[in-house]
Amino acid sequence: MTTPTPFILPERLAQTDPYTQITEVDGSGPFRFVREEWQPGHKAVYSRNQDYMPRAEPLDNLAGGKAAKVDRVEWLYIPEAVTAVQALETGEVDYLENAPNDYATALAKYPDITVRGYPGFIGTTRFNHLYPPFDNVKMRQAVLAVADQRDYMAAMAGDPANWRTCFSVYSCEGAETGEDDGGILSSPRDWARATRLVAEAGYKGERIVVIDPADIAQLHAEALVTEQLFKKLGFNVELATSEWGTAIKRINVKEPIDQGGWSVFGTAYATYDQLNPATNRNLRAPGRNGILPGWASDETIEAMRTAWFAATDEAQRRDFADKIQRRALEIGLYLPTGQYIARRAFRNSLTGIPDSPIPVLWNIEKR
Repeated sequence: MTTPTPFILPERLAQTDPYTQITEVDGSGPFRFVREEWQPGHKAVYSRNQDYMPRAEPLDNLAGGKAAKVDRVEWLYIPEAVTAVQALETGEVDYLENAPNDYATALAKYPDITVRGYPGFIGTTRFNHLYPPFDNVKMRQAVLAVADQRDYMAAMAGDPANWRTCFSVYSCEGAETGEDDGGILSSPRDWARATRLVAEAGYKGERIVVIDPADIAQLHAEALVTEQLFKKLGFNVELATSEWGTAIKRINVKEPIDQGGWSVFGTAYATYDQLNPATNRNLRAPGRNGILPGWASDETIEAMRTAWFAATDEAQRRDFADKIQRRALEIGLYLPTGQYIARRAFRNSLTGIPDSPIPVLWNIEKR
């Protein structure tokens, strides 16, 4: 799952080419990254930064005074959900960042464990607009004509109490345009139209690679639903199953499939990342030179985003937000797959955990 974060870098590092990996990582906030103890794919260690002075004001989740109250944090990578849950139950770990919804009820019964729910995430499936077959708008339209958010959410979040459909490119918790303009997302599934669009696109069985981050339960489920949907459409589909780190590297590859590229990538964003055209980066379409994997190109939607930013009153912004949504769904810019609750779980020996939408390490104490 992805969240845009404004990382502040020293000028010498900020000038690095955006496609070149930065190798100098130490941290400058409440905690420092202990590089010599880093075990890629297994463990990252952070120690209290003795040189950091928190602001003299109360903590406010991601703002305010950020005080490190423990000397050391070990962030473990445990790909198996069952293993991670068992480690929390036995006290081998103190905090579970992404508690699977299927285990939330059982975890909540433990007197030493607290399960905390958050507004959640919005599933998102992006197309690679650079290469066949999804460089063809009709192929993308065909997918949106038959994709059913209920199928995605049932697989990704289980119990209907954990999710809702959200026929919008914006968070359904936000104040922007609602689901009335959801168009193709809210319409009945139209397999006849999809079949016609695929034929008109001239699809000739080109291989379609779906990225599958198997170590994140929700995203793995999202990939499997996409795979089955594509098979029903008669596509030649292949899952590229890997762990999250490998998936992230691959989606940044701009080359064709036979050179390590991809066709479709599923992820999820926190609801606050989709509040409006400013925060929803999936609504960018500047083409190959853009930084968002998928590299959509649409001058109309780019112009509408510019107009939204320039709007001088709320009514104008709302009007442009509506138009952006209609355009995004019209051209199959990407596929919103629904909105679901995210949960974290932690042992009650931890106190002061910020009620923030993303996990942070400051202010936490351990008894």
